[in-house]
Amino acid sequence: MITYCREKHIALEEYVSILTDSGLALRRPMDEPDLLNRIIQGSNLWVTARKDGELVGLLRGLSDFCYRCFVADLAVAKDFQGKGIGKTILQFTRDLAPDARIFLFSAEDAEGFYQKLGFHLHERCYQLKPGEELL
Repeated sequence: MITYCREKHIALEEYVSILTDSGLALRRPMDEPDLLNRIIQGSNLWVTARKDGELVGLLRGLSDFCYRCFVADLAVAKDFQGKGIGKTILQFTRDLAPDARIFLFSAEDAEGFYQKLGFHLHERCYQLKPGEELL
């Protein structure tokens, strides 16, 4: 049985493991453990899926729980993908902040997943990358 809960903190080892197992490690700074620790410390929303205590799914985010919720990572271990775990984690998150608008950046190969769940492409999302100057 899979159990879902909000956790206060995730250990670096678990975070690295789920990113690696899910495939998200390809898009994260895995060779910078200090930066990964800062990412963990700066996040205030952790929703986990565990099977017999083992982390099989994770959502990392930033939220005020009333107006905005930014999903930074949604990772499900490869052996558990396609079983509704990602959807359940997102629903659990929605239940924590029912009045908040949920935002996320999708990996290219996950766009269909989010569209199937009812997420809408937002045409006014902007980014300024590190090293880029304000004009």
